[in-house]
Amino acid sequence: MRNSARKQVRNRSTSTRLHSLEKKFATLLGEGKKAEAATAYQTVVSALDKAAKTGTVPKTRASRKKSRLALQLNKLK
Repeated sequence: MRNSARKQVRNRSTSTRLHSLEKKFATLLGEGKKAEAATAYQTVVSALDKAAKTGTVPKTRASRKKSRLALQLNKLK
């Protein structure tokens, strides 16, 4: 298997996981569950940091998403 194909598989699975975690966070925010949303936020932030570290997501995009998610969470509280 070529390097590019291997990286594509890894990147796709990471981005899919990020998307599902963000969706779960947004659902919890919509339902108004503060405690669960806070733990989901920590999970999303951790996943974004790991994705940025491996190069799947640019570091600036990860930072921007974390900031916007934090604003949403703080608005709920």
